Amino acid sequence: MTITGIISAIIVGLIIGALGRLVVPGRQPIPIWLTLIIGIVAAFIGGFIASALGYGNANGGIPWILILIQVIVAAILVVITANLYGRRGVRR
Repeated sequence: MTITGIISAIIVGLIIGALGRLVVPGRQPIPIWLTLIIGIVAAFIGGFIASALGYGNANGGIPWILILIQVIVAAILVVITANLYGRRGVRR
């Protein structure tokens, strides 16, 4: 991955994190900075999954499949993180 690809993945990751959080219903008790980090991680993981599945966006244009995979990964990570982050302060 080139430096341009890394920078674009970070920028797209910020948007993907917000979209992933919007997809998950209900309120998530996680801060916005953690959502942005989740989005960046989801952008990299989603890109890896898309390339492993053979999706290369050969025709150019908007890579809808890649964006969909990244948003799904971000939503899964938001749910996992919200469950872990929400239980952190609870003592039984």
